[in-house]
Amino acid sequence: MAEPVTVVVPAWNGERWLPGLFASLRAQTQAPAEVIVVDNGSGDATLDWLAREAPEVRVLAQGRNTGFATAANRGLLAARTEFVALVNTDVELAPDWIEVMAQRLAAEPRCASVACKMVRLGNEAVLDDCGDVLRRDGVCEQRGHGRHDDGRWDKPGEVFGACAGAALYRRFAVRDAGAFDERFFSYLEDVDLALRLALCGWRCAYEPRAVARHAGGGSSDALAKPVGYWTARNTLLLLSKHWPGRWLPFVLYRQLSWFDAAARRGGLGMHVRGLLAGLRLVPGGLRERRAWRTKAVRVEQAVPRRPWRGPRAGGHPRSGF
Repeated sequence: MAEPVTVVVPAWNGERWLPGLFASLRAQTQAPAEVIVVDNGSGDATLDWLAREAPEVRVLAQGRNTGFATAANRGLLAARTEFVALVNTDVELAPDWIEVMAQRLAAEPRCASVACKMVRLGNEAVLDDCGDVLRRDGVCEQRGHGRHDDGRWDKPGEVFGACAGAALYRRFAVRDAGAFDERFFSYLEDVDLALRLALCGWRCAYEPRAVARHAGGGSSDALAKPVGYWTARNTLLLLSKHWPGRWLPFVLYRQLSWFDAAARRGGLGMHVRGLLAGLRLVPGGLRERRAWRTKAVRVEQAVPRRPWRGPRAGGHPRSGF
């Protein structure tokens, strides 16, 4: 018997994407046990569309934008199944996505999550994310991002973590790791959770047979602050919680390269604002370090040594980093 899966959709001003998302959910070979939409105070017609076009969906209205992490946590808490999929509004799933993902997680009792093969919505020949890799300079790489889908990422295996834009989680493992850290608000909250799951001894499977088409940006493009702000801010929070001091030279190198890239792109002011906001979160992160040092796996094992500069370090095409 197939393991039932609840689909949780954190939503904020994503009405234009809902027809495609729900068409793909209704076409699944394994129907979701339930769909929960956690709405972050959308100002568009998201709630009207759901009431009219998807009355079977359970809607949890936040009333305001609490951020992705808070919405995801509320959906996970409300789910009635042990397997919970998180899916962004700007995603369309292949018809067998739920079935394939659930089969993989059921077959991997040591895995807390499954990452799928994400491609560009509208241009499926270009990859978006094939599982995440975290480096010791503090950078999380999305495997394959921006590259042509030439078969290199078609082999199942294990990865550091899953992009929460389309991923399947084992609910009790997420709770055991402390769920999503709601201080992140937007961006890198899934990276932080993946690291904490790894420190607790959990693994993440990569399942390329399950394909999700992702527009990218989605409603997050409407945030008052751009991605660069959140990346700068949240990287400092992540590092303060877990990074050993001996890795600071790697981090400093990367931070200087980001500073230079932001200046060249005309985004230095917002980048600095993000860094200042992140510095205010550092004391809280430092206070939590002792708790994570006592877990089953050391951070050196969870974030193994790999190149952090040069061609073998990865990096997205045209990233400038």
